[in-house]
Formats: sequence, C-alpha cells, structure tokens
Amino acid sequence: MSAGYFTDDSMLRRVHRERAIALSGPRALLMQAAHPLAVAGLLAHSSAMDEPYDRLARTAAVMSTIGWGAREDADRVTAHVRSMHKRVNGKIQQPVGRFPAGTSYRADQPDLLLWVLFTLVDSGLVVYRKYVGAMSRVEEARYWEDYKLVGELFGLERADMPETIADLDEYRREMLEGDTLMVTDWARERARAIVLEPPVPWIAQPLLQTVNFITIALLPDRIRGEYGFAPLPPAPVRKALVAGGAEYVKRAVIPFVPERLRFVPAARVA
Repeated sequence: MSAGYFTDDSMLRRVHRERAIALSGPRALLMQAAHPLAVAGLLAHSSAMDEPYDRLARTAAVMSTIGWGAREDADRVTAHVRSMHKRVNGKIQQPVGRFPAGTSYRADQPDLLLWVLFTLVDSGLVVYRKYVGAMSRVEEARYWEDYKLVGELFGLERADMPETIADLDEYRREMLEGDTLMVTDWARERARAIVLEPPVPWIAQPLLQTVNFITIALLPDRIRGEYGFAPLPPAPVRKALVAGGAEYVKRAVIPFVPERLRFVPAARVA
C-alpha cells in the first residue's frame, strides 16, 4: 500500500489509535451544534442530529482513512465530503444570537469548517489527557499541526486556521467567551438523541449511562449550561467523579489492556 499522510510517529495516530477516543465523538457533535450557522449549514441539512451515531461512525471512518490509509484513499474520501459541502447553502429563517434572520451560510465556509475542526481537536485532547495519559505542550502543538493537514484536506487554507497551539487556545477562549455560540431550541431538542438515546440494547444501558455522564461532564461549562443538562451532582462533585474515574482508568486499566483491545483495528494493522 502506498504511503499515507501520517506515520506511526505522528501525534494524530498516537491519539486516535486509542479506543477511548470514541468518547470524544458525542462531545464534539454537541459542541458543533452549539454554533447556530454550523447547525444550519453542516447538521440540519443531513441526518446528523436525527441519527447522531451514524454521523459519528461516518466521521470515524473518514478519520481512520486519513490517519492510516493511503494518500489516494484519504484524498478520495475528503473530496467526497468537500463535494457534499459545496451543495449545501441557505439562509437562516429566524434570528439567533448575533445572527439576524436572513444570514446566509455555506457548509464550506472557512469559519464553520474551522469550528468543526476545533471541536474534534479539543475533544480529542480532553479525552486523551483524561483517560489515556498526559500530553506535553510540544505534543499538543504536534497534534494541532497534524490536524491542520486534516483541515487542508477538508478545504481549509493554512491562513484560515490558528497558526500555533497558543493561537488555538486563544480561538477557544474567543469562541467560548464570545457571542458567536448559542444553543438553539432546535439543537437542544435533539441533544437527548445525541447523548442520551443511542440505539443500544437494554443490557448495555448501564454502560450507556456512564458514557452519558462522561460526555456531559466533559463539555465546556457554558455549552453544557446552554443545553440545559441537569446540574446535579454539583459541578465540583461531578468533576471529581470524572477525574477520579479517569485516573483509575489511566493508571490501573489502560497500561494492562492488550493492544488488540486497546487500539482501533486500523492502528493494529498499521
């Protein structure tokens, strides 16, 4: 097989080989849906919010191809995504936050693509640090450099993306503290389908409740609040429970899990 865009030394492979990173998917999707124009341009035109786990599975398959597949395969799948984005455009019908009614959107506009890319990066970092292991500032920077290449494959220019990891931190602060994000009623109504009601058999319900708890707890405080997720247990208790469980997984579970169970299939093949 011809070479891919990444090697085993890349941070993208190191992070995304871990099955635990699957926990980042629902968090990223909830964050994406907190952007009113992203909801209209990238989610409302698809079944993403009605069939969230189908979307997450498709996203995981695309990322697997980018991370471990040949360059021509990565180019093929991302070209398909770009072609779909080019066909999606419109105007919002109702005012939302700082966006007046009639604001136009395109699924391929750089600011929306950057927000989606950021949610994937941020969620990957949060879950990896919480459940797998520490990551140095240099490693975080390398991870962002890998993701900038992913961004280019989806149509972003380098100039559209924060240059350094410090710039990415500033982008995060601006988005979470600014007036761009706002969870709409439409997104809020479908939030339960994203994190609380996936199609799993009854026997898996206890595990599902654990995953739901983790997803909600790891959301940025502002976004969790706008979705209206129950504040109980209190934030300090909730964070302590997640942190304590994460330390147990990181120290007592992950190091002893065989690679065939710990790593995703694409990583084991590579």
